[in-house]
Amino acid sequence: MKWLWKRKRPNRKRRRLPPFVRWLLLLGLGCYACCAIALAGLRWFIPIATGVQIQKRVESFFQEGEYRPVQVFVPLENIPVHVQRAVIAAEDGRFYEHRGIDWLELAKVFEEVEKRGRLRGGSTISQQLVKNLFLTTHRSPIRKGIELTLVPIAELFLSKDRILELYLNLIEWGPGIWGVEAASRYHYGTSVNRLDREQGARLAACIPDPLRRRPSQMDTYSGIILERMRSRGW
Repeated sequence: MKWLWKRKRPNRKRRRLPPFVRWLLLLGLGCYACCAIALAGLRWFIPIATGVQIQKRVESFFQEGEYRPVQVFVPLENIPVHVQRAVIAAEDGRFYEHRGIDWLELAKVFEEVEKRGRLRGGSTISQQLVKNLFLTTHRSPIRKGIELTLVPIAELFLSKDRILELYLNLIEWGPGIWGVEAASRYHYGTSVNRLDREQGARLAACIPDPLRRRPSQMDTYSGIILERMRSRGW
């Protein structure tokens, strides 16, 4: 009889993810796709606003005083080479050598944490650009994870010079001061193409804490940046 030769297969039900988990995954994939499209478009276009700019605008509603953002986008060729190099020396010395994530620098950061128990920043210019474009300044493991996964996409679609150009024009350099041209006018009263080496180094020294630091106060750190530039033959 046929039933003697047939084994009953166990009735296994496929486990499916709950609907809300599936929706979260789809939403996440959709966000990544939008970010990828935006990064591809940044090869030719200038963003209307960034995540950090939107964050600062929202925060201004809960602060005293009028918030007047200033931004003037300038091409990379109009930014003096010594200003570009000062920022690279200050923020990401191996910018042109890595592919978005500086694993050597990260190793140094972890080593310092083990020795001194102190965590310092190890983000590259590419990472900082992604953070400014799509995220906020609020630190969290989730933000760092998103940042790290978007950086390879940025490096895929954008050249190093374009990444640097966007970075110099989009980062915060003071209260409502966005980009190196606005920063130059705000702090020195002149266009960025008139800045000398020391002024460029002092501006670069303000990047880690732009709301508190002023170029005139950056004697020590600007000296370190200038020394880094000299050691590289810049």
